[in-house]
Amino acid sequence: MTVNVGTMDRLLRVLLGLVLLYLAFFSGYPLFAGGLVKYGAALVGVVMLVVAATRSCPIYSILGIRTCRRA
Repeated sequence: MTVNVGTMDRLLRVLLGLVLLYLAFFSGYPLFAGGLVKYGAALVGVVMLVVAATRSCPIYSILGIRTCRRA
């Protein structure tokens, strides 16, 4: 896999992933009480964390986008 996610992008993805997981499972907001929104937010949160951990975004690869410096 090609590295195509930069440091700032990676930090934002970690933050977004953690916020979505918090909202899905611990917030208690009525919007996240339903199954579709709750598990949708959890899925997106996990995907954001996986992309941040691997530093490779499949959508960026398809579109030819890189937010990191060339090695």
